[in-house]
Amino acid sequence: MNANRKFFDPPKVLVSGFALIILVGAFLLMLPTATVDGKGLPFLDALFTATSATCVTGLVVVDTGTTFTLFGQLVILALIQVGGLGFMTFATLFAFLLGKRISLKERLLLQEALNQLSIEGIVRLVKRILVFTVVIEGIGGLLLAIRFSFDMPFWKAVYFGFFHAISNFNNAGFDLMGEFRSLTGYVDDPVVSLVVPILIILGGIGFIVMNEVYEYRQTRRLSLHTKVVVITTAWLVFASMALILLLEWNNPKTMGPLSLSGKFLSAFYQAVTPRTAGSNTLNIPDLTQPTLFLIVFLMFVGASPGSTGGGIKTTTFTTLLGAVWSQIRGKEDVILFRKRIVYDTVYKSLTVTMSGLFIVMFVTMVLTITESGKDFLMILFEATSAFGTVGLSMGLTPELSPLGKAIIIFTMFAGRVGPLTIAYAVTLRRQPDPFRYPKGKMMIG
Repeated sequence: MNANRKFFDPPKVLVSGFALIILVGAFLLMLPTATVDGKGLPFLDALFTATSATCVTGLVVVDTGTTFTLFGQLVILALIQVGGLGFMTFATLFAFLLGKRISLKERLLLQEALNQLSIEGIVRLVKRILVFTVVIEGIGGLLLAIRFSFDMPFWKAVYFGFFHAISNFNNAGFDLMGEFRSLTGYVDDPVVSLVVPILIILGGIGFIVMNEVYEYRQTRRLSLHTKVVVITTAWLVFASMALILLLEWNNPKTMGPLSLSGKFLSAFYQAVTPRTAGSNTLNIPDLTQPTLFLIVFLMFVGASPGSTGGGIKTTTFTTLLGAVWSQIRGKEDVILFRKRIVYDTVYKSLTVTMSGLFIVMFVTMVLTITESGKDFLMILFEATSAFGTVGLSMGLTPELSPLGKAIIIFTMFAGRVGPLTIAYAVTLRRQPDPFRYPKGKMMIG
């Protein structure tokens, strides 16, 4: 019985499940039918691409639009969808289709995968997630297909529209435009520059928030979690948009040649996409250094809990800001929206942030060795993008050494699954301390 419980430990199942999906995806991308040249991808490149897709990152060592056949692209799209929603969500979908009852073990796994506090209403939430996904991706795909139909044959436009809708709603950022261009050809196009960021935002705020907003007409209440996510997301997007406008307004390589509407559209897009999406309408290497550093910060914060995105999450960031503000004011409690945040939440936020910082710093340091001669900001940008499962790049990814690719693969995996989940999966079951040590004091600051 104890052995079964140990094997069933949800963090272990989630880590193993994601790893298995990545390996299957890598095998499929190695098949000759997956690439245009009929040779398939080498193992390391296939593993990198499968990890990037499953972890909804978007970093690529080969160009998606020109390297892969339709089969290869559909494999990547399937990995994006499974990775974005979580394999447990898809397992539950198949259980629904087969008429099977969701067991307690499966509900516990769903609770861990969706970052829920309890299993109450978890199956109903999964059903809503599937409906939200189909509706949002369907509307987004249709709008993009209509826009792309002016530039390409109808059926190709439909395929491109739904591919990019699924990719961006899941915050993956893979594109089919070719030559690593992403969506730079639509920098001042209002349809693409508004539809795609909205898809990114909806995918990044989390399904819990979507569900609460959907039920608001009946409940007339929003939880503290939803309030923090919505307000923090709005502040980060619009403050970042203002800063990008200020920093890039006269940059001749980015916003300089654009019209007034083009400047605002590109600033809005570039403020949204670092929230773990990875597509872009401005050429990343051409941005000014202050803008690049701002993007590094946004990528590290990332999206929100229970979403398709990565990073330390908006709620973690806001909780730490609240703790700092409380200390400055000499208050003992952390208060957000007239609610006291329990210490466990503050400690967990600090742990997640410090774990993320350690991973980014360690990966950056190692990459400066393996990728010697590369610009430090480029390496830091790459490491943060991988940890935040963003996918934006200054051009380093295709040039990575084999060891550099392996390091980024691990970083993407850790960023998607979560440092704490991995830590729980590889350590023994946590036990409460049998006793408490005496208090100690030391000076801080």
